[in-house]
Amino acid sequence: MADMVGVHRLASTKMKIKELREKSEKELQTMLEENREKLRQIKFEFASKQPKNPKIISQLKKDIARILTLLNYRT
Repeated sequence: MADMVGVHRLASTKMKIKELREKSEKELQTMLEENREKLRQIKFEFASKQPKNPKIISQLKKDIARILTLLNYRT
């Protein structure tokens, strides 16, 4: 069962990377700005109260890293 969870997580990550590769640089820049703003807001919320989903910070950081990797690869 644990193996299936890992496979599912990996499959969703690869699909997301594939989706990101299809986007233009302008779209990636917009997504990057939006994710950075979401991360900033969530960190602020976490500082003031108990988070509903503490995993969201790491997910946003990984999304930001994926976008930055693709942008750096293209330039």
